[in-house]
Amino acid sequence: MALQITEYAGIFEITGKLNTQNANALKNHFETLIQTENHIIISLNQVSEIDPSSFGIIVNLYKKALEKNKVFYILPEENQNVIDLFKSKNMDYMLQKRSA
Repeated sequence: MALQITEYAGIFEITGKLNTQNANALKNHFETLIQTENHIIISLNQVSEIDPSSFGIIVNLYKKALEKNKVFYILPEENQNVIDLFKSKNMDYMLQKRSA
């Protein structure tokens, strides 16, 4: 499945596989958002796979957002594979549950 990024109600939903073939598209899209938006909320609920390079890009985007005093977090609540990946890398502090 090709990578898709859609925005609804301020949440950017990523659908598909995050891998080396689309890592630059992911990076470019969110680097632009970091320049223009104050809050970047990404949902990885529909991501079927994250390879190491894409994971590294997500971490670097998070760091860039913080350097620019932007709010940046990830909603993973429906994707246990994403939660497990972030926990295994001790990066689960980037994850946040959606408020009710």
